Amino acid sequence: MRIDIISAVPELLESPLSHSIVGRAIKKGLVEIEVHNLRKYGLGPRKNIDDYSYGGDAGMVLMVEPVYRMIEELKAQRDYDEVIYLSPDGERLDQAISNELSLKENIILLCGHYKGIDHRIREHLVTREISVGDYVVSGGEIPAALLADSIVRLIPGALTDETSALSDSFQDDLLSPPVYTRPAEFNGWKVPEVLLSGNPKLIQAWQDEMALERTRMLRPELLKD
Repeated sequence: MRIDIISAVPELLESPLSHSIVGRAIKKGLVEIEVHNLRKYGLGPRKNIDDYSYGGDAGMVLMVEPVYRMIEELKAQRDYDEVIYLSPDGERLDQAISNELSLKENIILLCGHYKGIDHRIREHLVTREISVGDYVVSGGEIPAALLADSIVRLIPGALTDETSALSDSFQDDLLSPPVYTRPAEFNGWKVPEVLLSGNPKLIQAWQDEMALERTRMLRPELLKD
């Protein structure tokens, strides 16, 4: 799989994509992630990539030409399944979307910045818009890193135990059950006896019950369907 990320501030993505599961997946050759500096196609001697918006609204907007030229350069090298714009207007990211995108071969993640991007890019080049929540951050870099992480960990071989991702919260529209590790008792706080029983059927039944109970208590809206 290959993920190309277009950013006005590529430095923001260096650390999140270089460590932990994502970093190891890159080193294993399971995924390629390339971050592209939009200023490569900035205009004029100062490599400008933003300008004032028509209509006089406050805030700067990423211009159409640098974004267009960057995307066209990438598309000349390979076919892309999706060109995704990280936007608060987009469909809300959930586990089903991450699962779907993990099966793609090549995707572009476009990071907005300032007040956003010229809407013509969204109309003519973007194939999908994704939001990480109903709030606004300074740019699309952190949402892009979050989306990339949620995708990469699902690629076979990215996790040491490939079954681990299958038990994550939201995979079955439920929250995960509580998890415990050694020691079995600390400060008078005990691990539930069933987890020490060694009986897989009892343990699975307990985990299913706890997942349902936690979801009902903490995220009841997930059970509406």
